[in-house]
Order: sequence, then C-alpha cells, then structure tokens
Amino acid sequence: MSTRVFIDGAVGTTGLEIRDRLAGRTDIEQIILDDELRKDAKARAEALNAADFVILCLPDAASREAVSLIDNDRTRVIDASTAFRTTEGWTYGFPELEPGAADAVASAARVSNPGCYPTGFLALVRPLIRAGLIPADWPLTVNALSGYSGGGKAMIADYENGTPHSAARAYAMALAHKHVSEMQKHARVEHAPIFTPAVVNTYRGMLVEVPLPLHAFPRRPSLAACEAALRDAYKASPIVRVVDGDAATVAIEDDAGTDRLTLRVCGNAETGQARLIATLDNLGKGAAGAAVQNLNLMAGLDPVAGLTL
Repeated sequence: MSTRVFIDGAVGTTGLEIRDRLAGRTDIEQIILDDELRKDAKARAEALNAADFVILCLPDAASREAVSLIDNDRTRVIDASTAFRTTEGWTYGFPELEPGAADAVASAARVSNPGCYPTGFLALVRPLIRAGLIPADWPLTVNALSGYSGGGKAMIADYENGTPHSAARAYAMALAHKHVSEMQKHARVEHAPIFTPAVVNTYRGMLVEVPLPLHAFPRRPSLAACEAALRDAYKASPIVRVVDGDAATVAIEDDAGTDRLTLRVCGNAETGQARLIATLDNLGKGAAGAAVQNLNLMAGLDPVAGLTL
C-alpha cells in the first residue's frame, strides 16, 4: 500500500522540486488538486486531512493556517517554511545533526524542515561545539552565498527577465535575517551569529563559510582535529560527506543539482586559522531534498529514495 502525500504549495519553487523527486515512485501516491481548487479552503482542508503526510511549501502564516485545518491525529506534517523551526513540540528535521535525530524525525508527527543557510552552518559547527572544540560562548560569523532560486518565483523572474544583474548582492544588512534565531538555537550557542548572506547570479547552489581563529580557542584545536570531528559525526551518512580541505578553490555550484551536503575544513595550520566551508544545493539538501529525506524517514522508507547524490 502506497503512502498518500499532499504538497500544499506544490506550484512554488520548493513544491515543484519535491514533486519531481516523488514522481514515478510506486511507494508514494500524491494527492494533487486541480488549479482552480488550490486556493479553495474546503478542497485544501479535505486534502490535508486525507493525506498520510502533508508537506507545506507556503509562507509562514499560510503554513500555520494549514496546520490548523488538520482535524485528525493521523496526518503527519513536514513544514518547509520558517514558521515552526524554533517552536516547541516540533521536531527539527535535520536527521544528521545530533545522535538520535534520525529516529526522532522518523517518529515525529510534526517536523520543521531546516532553512538552507542554517543547514550549512549547523552541519559545520554543531559537531565541533558538541566536541568542545568551539566554545559555546564564542561569537561566530557566517558568510554565505546562494543562487537566486532561493528567493522564490519573484526573484527568479527578476533575474531572468533579461535585465542585467550584478554578480553578487549582499542583503540583510541590518543583521536581522530570519534564519539567525534558528542557527543560534540549534547550534546551542550563547550568542546569535553574525550572518552575512548574499545572492549571486547563478540559479542554484550555495556556499556557507564559518571562519574560525582556532589559535584563540581555549583548547586550540588543529585543523586535523576539526576535520576528524566532522568525519566522525557524519561517518554513517550517505548524504553528508566530508572531503579534504586542500582544494585550491571551492565553487558555489559544486553540489548544485544534487541532494548532498559537502563539508571542508580549510585553513592555515601554522597560524591556527580555519575556514569551515559547506556547499549544497539551496533547493536540494537546503529545501526539497531535505523534505523528501524527512518524508522517507517518517514513512519508514529508504531515506535516500528519490534523491540525487
């Protein structure tokens, strides 16, 4: 018997990517509303309550409304918005982040998909904080680049309407990006990180970097110790990989078009300075790929079914 899935917001960028990953799978039956019914409250409520699993690809307010329309205790939810990422009672949907996290996702009724930027940041720093290599009270900085598809249909249209665009545009200049609270909570650090994101003129891909003055930390960890901690944390993961940090360059497109996440520890061993770097697809492990991975776990299916690794 196949699992019934309803994607609420299936015509948005993330929703379409999820639908593509589920297409052709015999273990998944998608509930799809006709175009004229997508915004019909009654039709949506019926679909939400008929599904075994609902994946919400909606703005925050609409996600909260959708959850309120579910009036049974059977339908399980994966939300791709920022609405519930720091909400008590919701399981954070990053199966690799903590020991036992995959089991927690598998048994959860309500799962909040991580943000794309936090996925890279948390994958890099959380194992090192847990191991005591990064002090939990250290003021961290996160520098990140994203493809313009991360801005959704409006930004995609803006970039693809023929108007010339700059190579990169920094934003969130007031240091109040909506992902910061998510980063701080799930990294379990005392201070909100300084987050400096930018959009670059490429459709998809993401590069997240955390610079570290290892020489200033109490334990003065080496580059090798940081890399070893990351390798140990993700040794069983088919999705998160740690590669040697001796590359001359790292490109934002390195993991574009995939659902994997690649981590590197680069830097200068003599000066004790490190550059932790994550590359991923903002629409893959940063959004749709993560949602499908969480769906697979919750439904008791192969965790990487439908994913491109």
